[in-house]
Amino acid sequence: MSTTFPTAVQTSTPRRSIPAYPLLITLMAVALGVSGAPAPLYGIYQQKWHLAPITTTVIFSVYAFGALAAVLVAGVVSDRFGRKPLLVGAMVAMIAGLAIFMLANGVAALIVARALHGMAVGTTVVVGSAALLDLRPEHGARTGHLTGIMFNVGIAATILGASLLAQFGPDPLVMPYAVVALVVLLLLLAVLPIPEPHRNRSSAPIRIARPAVPASIAADFRFAVLGVMAAWSVLGVYLSLFPAFAGQKTGVHSVVFGGVVVAAMAASAAVSQAVGGRLDARRAAIIGDFGTAFALGLGVLALDSHHATLVVLAAVLMGLAFGLAFGGSLRYLGRVVPADRRGEVMSAYYLLAYAAMAAPTILAGWAATTWGLAPVFPWFTAAVALACVAAGALGLQGSKPVVIAA
Repeated sequence: MSTTFPTAVQTSTPRRSIPAYPLLITLMAVALGVSGAPAPLYGIYQQKWHLAPITTTVIFSVYAFGALAAVLVAGVVSDRFGRKPLLVGAMVAMIAGLAIFMLANGVAALIVARALHGMAVGTTVVVGSAALLDLRPEHGARTGHLTGIMFNVGIAATILGASLLAQFGPDPLVMPYAVVALVVLLLLLAVLPIPEPHRNRSSAPIRIARPAVPASIAADFRFAVLGVMAAWSVLGVYLSLFPAFAGQKTGVHSVVFGGVVVAAMAASAAVSQAVGGRLDARRAAIIGDFGTAFALGLGVLALDSHHATLVVLAAVLMGLAFGLAFGGSLRYLGRVVPADRRGEVMSAYYLLAYAAMAAPTILAGWAATTWGLAPVFPWFTAAVALACVAAGALGLQGSKPVVIAA
């Protein structure tokens, strides 16, 4: 009995843990989908409740602030108490936020739901990434590359599905959230039986990660973070104002069209990250930075043409460039950051990235409320394109052999 019992434990544990890796990647993809689910529906809220663009962008940006708060604390909390409790709590918060969306009758409810989703998705991304490394520590680079692709796949699939359900379902502001909530609930039930992936708990005091950048990598950090700030500012506007604006410019007043535009961008970003992973990280980031600036200009021309097909094609090109810029910048920074400073450097990186998602989006919303989005959008595009060009120029200026910090 005593000789067979350990054997049973040893053989059953791997069988239970084998599906945990793809399950957690799926969970992270769905979490990013939850973050983007309202994107094609903001136009409906604007029409139904007569919301100004500034209101829409504030609602959107609350997510970024919630995610940033989670990014700063979720990792150290999961080191102390385990990954699974935080992932379960995050999924419960996602379902609660989706329920609030379904019952919402005003702006306050949308803000609460977005805050919940920001904290839940931020927690899922940080803790899920750590759990994947716990499960397969020898595949860190591959895991990071795969999750980056799946993030965009999750956003594309959820936004497209939400727009189709809103267009053809019985209630456009209930059915999309209900279906996504059901998917999250099924994932929650699937995650509950898996074993805790983090066995070696930390006893260190829980502290907020302190953002800082060592002087030795300051130039590399500026190059990486400027590119991601420009890319995420584009993402913020695309997920908040752009779907409705594209419908206005093309005359295609369909929720599905707005969803297709954003989903095309996210799906092409997933493709470019998959292919771009074979390129040198710095080269991929530089190509992505200049490509994003070029795609932004084409996007303005496509909108001015009033042709829906050209707008979708411009969104595809934007996604291809965005994927290279973000994926390349993140991979490059991961190569040069000292191992003992990763926490504080990545805190600084995501602090600026989420700030770039929220602040320019709110500014664009305020300007659109004051002067209208049509005259403001080209100026916003020009400012972001200049930032992309500056990031690419920094990359070219510092093109030299990279010494990987130990």
